[in-house]
Formats: sequence, structure tokens, C-alpha cells
Amino acid sequence: MNLFDVYPINEITIVKAKGSYVWDDKGEQYLDMYGGHAVISIGHTHPHWVKRIEEQLEKLAFYSNSVRIPIQQQLAQKLGKLSGKEDYQLFLCNSGAEANENALKLASFHTGRKKVVAFTKSFHGRTSLAVAVTDNKNYVAPVNETDNVIFLPFNDTKALKACFAGEGKEIAAVIVEGIQGVGGINVADESFLKAIRTLCDEYGAVYIADSVQCGYGRSGKFFSHDFAGVNADIYTMAKGMGNGFPVAGIIVAPHIKPKHFQLGTTFGGNHLACAAALAVLEIIEEEKLMGNAVMVGKYLRDALEEIPQISNVRGRGLMIGFDVPEELKDLKRNLLWNQKIFTGEAKPNVIRLLPSLALKKRDAEDFIEALKEEIALLTEAEAANA
Repeated sequence: MNLFDVYPINEITIVKAKGSYVWDDKGEQYLDMYGGHAVISIGHTHPHWVKRIEEQLEKLAFYSNSVRIPIQQQLAQKLGKLSGKEDYQLFLCNSGAEANENALKLASFHTGRKKVVAFTKSFHGRTSLAVAVTDNKNYVAPVNETDNVIFLPFNDTKALKACFAGEGKEIAAVIVEGIQGVGGINVADESFLKAIRTLCDEYGAVYIADSVQCGYGRSGKFFSHDFAGVNADIYTMAKGMGNGFPVAGIIVAPHIKPKHFQLGTTFGGNHLACAAALAVLEIIEEEKLMGNAVMVGKYLRDALEEIPQISNVRGRGLMIGFDVPEELKDLKRNLLWNQKIFTGEAKPNVIRLLPSLALKKRDAEDFIEALKEEIALLTEAEAANA
């Protein structure tokens, strides 16, 4: 049997990882400035994370949500403390798409409505509802198409107000990334997020803060939506929540009441996932990784802004993007193959940086030097061919 060929593959086999570095089967070392799609939050194979999972595995790996699982409550308490959302309620699942799926479903249950507002360049996942609110037709199968989703321009408060004025009583939810990831590291204006909060309050809709990629301390605050000084009704989480162990969740404001059997999951909140997620929170707190994200992220953005060949450096904390001109279109590829550095991208011309929140400043400096070197080589080659 062959694998179903849905991913473009780099011919690299990673066999070992530690901190901000990974190694392939030939012993080659790579600096990981992408964190496997923003998943690696505390560094690869952190010893405390490994120990937490091993200790839990030796006791119990899984039993169903039909019995009490105390480690779920421990996770909820720790998450409430670090996020500042102690009065919220936690529902655990397995992936970012599943988190957004459940958030949208819960909003519809709560309001009794069908319509959802989403935004241009959004990405919320690949499952049924999550992909319906994702602004990429390549991901949306005919069965996922629906008239219940209204796409509006991102950061356009005027369009948002007009939409609510016309259809507000039918809108169940607004779903928005605090910083769009796949869309190209587009930061939501604080005034825009405040307008969402105001309009949801006025019309009885649910504000869903998609924090799958921009949450869990990556921006320098626990949720990037926190920069706006407002609370969402539901926050969705995954990616860095387990540092590579599949775990996700939603936290739900106290005014949204749970009912039995509305939501459910087989593997969500299993013992191993909770052990991994608890370890992540303990390390974020103990090692002050949100502060590190602010400090190292500022260094990176400042250094990137001094490089004249790239433009529109943006982001918060260690969620950073910049635009690459056509003559540097091979920059990401050359960083990987020449400099042994993993980075991300957003089509057509954005490089995304999503490293571990534990990224050291010296590693960030190494990245900047490598970036400058590759830009110089590409610029020289372009000039020679002119």
C-alpha cells in the first residue's frame, strides 16, 4: 500500500530533535524556525514534557470520558490560571479543526441560528464546518459548500457593521484569528476585534477567537486576542497546546451553558494528551516563555526590518511574517537546502517564522546571518543574469 499523496514532500527524514534543532538520518543538523506548523511551543523533546508523558504512560494511557479523569481538571485549572480565564469552561478534543468545528456547533446550539461571519484569507481547518469558514476554495469540497457563511474583508470594521445591520439577527457567530497564520501573518487590528465584541453583544452572537496558531503564548500574551482588551465567548486551541502530542480544546465563557450529548469525543482529553498539555503549561510558566517570545520576537522583527530586500515585516512575539520579492522567490528553498533552516510560507510570497517559544537569541542571530547570506547570493545571481 502507498501513502495517499496529498503533501509536497522535502526529501529529508528527521530522526532526532532537541530544543530548536532537528537532525536527519544522515546526521545533518537543521535550525527549526517553523516548529512543525507552530506546534513546537516549548522546544523539541523537552525533558519535563517527556517525563510527564512517560510517567502517565506507565500508569494509564487511555480510558473513556464516561469516567472521572482528574488530570483533565488539573489541566483546566492550570490553563485557567495562565490564560487569565479562570471562570471559563474547558472541552477537550484532538485537533484545531475539531476545536473550531465544536466552537461553531456550540455557537449555533447556543443562539439557535445558522449564519457565521468569517474573513478573507482565513484558515480554520479542513473538516466540514471548519473548512466552510476557510477562505480557500481549493480546500472546500462540494459537500462542504453552504450559504450559511458570510465572508467579509479582514480588518474592515465598516463592512462588519453593515453586515450586522442587515443580517445581525441571523448571525450565530463571528470566527476570527487574532493573527492569521496560513493567510500570511495578518494581525487583527485591536479596533476591529473590539468592534466584533461590541456587535456580538448587541446582536446576541458568539465571538469565537481562533487561537489555534496565534494562541498559547506565541504572540507574547496567552491569546493574541488579548491585545484588544476584550474577552471572546469561545477560544479554540491546538498546535502548541501539546508540543507535538495531539491535543486541542475550546474554552467557553460561563454564560454559555453545557448540555449533555451536544458535544462529544472519543480520544479528546485522554490521559496522555492531558499529561503532555500540563507539561507544556508548566514549562511555559516556569521558563517564562511568553516573555522570551516577546524579547526574541522583537529582536527578529527589528533585524528583519533592517534588511532592505524584504518588506512588510509583521507579527507579534514569535509569529512573524515578511514579504519576499519575485527575484528572491527561491529564498525559502535556499534557506532549507543551503543553510539547513526550516521556515514556513504563505502563498504567494510570504515567509513565516513560527519557532519554539524557547528560541534562544543566538539562534535568532544565526538565522538572520543566514538569511542575509542567502539574500546576497540571490541578489548577485539576479544581477549577473540581468
